[in-house]
Amino acid sequence: MGLKTIAELGRPMLEIIAEAGISWDAWIVAIAGSFLLGVAKGGIKGFGAIITTMIALVFGSKASTGIIMPLLIVGDIFAVIYYNRHAQWAYLWKLMPWMVIGVLVGVWYGKDLPEAEFKHGMAILILSSVILMWFLDRAKNFRVPDNRLFAAIMGGISGFATMVGNLAGPFSELYFLAIRMPKEMFIGTAAWLFFITNLIKLPFHIWTWKTVNLHSVTIDLVLLPALLLGLWAGIELVKVVKQNQFRLMIMILTALGAVFILFRN
Repeated sequence: MGLKTIAELGRPMLEIIAEAGISWDAWIVAIAGSFLLGVAKGGIKGFGAIITTMIALVFGSKASTGIIMPLLIVGDIFAVIYYNRHAQWAYLWKLMPWMVIGVLVGVWYGKDLPEAEFKHGMAILILSSVILMWFLDRAKNFRVPDNRLFAAIMGGISGFATMVGNLAGPFSELYFLAIRMPKEMFIGTAAWLFFITNLIKLPFHIWTWKTVNLHSVTIDLVLLPALLLGLWAGIELVKVVKQNQFRLMIMILTALGAVFILFRN
C-alpha cells in the first residue's frame, strides 16, 4: 500500500463524510445498517435483507454490494472465532461447492448489468427473502427434503443471492431447516459458510465489478465503529432476546425498503 493510499485512509472521518456527498440523514441510515450487520454477525439472525435495503438506499444498489463486503468479512472473522466450536463441517462442505457455482453465475449476471436492472434484481431478491422468512416462520413443522439435489439447489441460489445482493441468509436457512440443525450449530456452521463465501466474492468485487475500491473502503472506515458496537450488542442480545419477537417488524420494514429500492430514482 503506497504512501498516498495510507494518507487517504488516515484522513479525518468528518472530511470523508463531507466528500462522500451524502446527506447526514442518509449517513444515519447507513450507520444504523452497519450496526444491525454487527448485531447479525453477533448471533441475532434475520436482519440480512433489511441491512441490504438500508445500505442500498444510501449508496445505490450495485455500489452498496462492494461497500458492505469488507464489513461482512470483519463480522465473519469475529463470528468464526466466537462460534467456531459449534460448526458442523460435514454439512458446510455439502453446501459450499454449489454456493461457489452460484457466486460465479452472480458475477456473470451482474458484471455489465445497468444500475436500473441491477436494482430491480436486488429488489426481487429482497422481496423473495421476506416471503421465504415469512414462510419459515409460519411453517415450523414443514418437511423439506434433505438430499444432495436440495443442497445443490439451495446452495446455488444462496451463492447467486449473496453475490448480487448479500442475501444468502434466508435461502441457506431453509437448507439448515431441512437437516433439523440446532440453533447453535446453525450459527457456527453459517459463520464459516459466509466467511469462506465472502472471501471468494472479494476478488470479483475488486477486479471484476470494481465495487471495492479506495472510495468504498474510506466509507467503510466511517461505518466500522457501528459494526463493532453491533457485534457487542449481538452477543448480549443472544443471551436475553427471543429472536422471533422482532421478525415480523423486520419483514415489514424490509419489504417496504425493497419497494423503495424498486421505485426510487
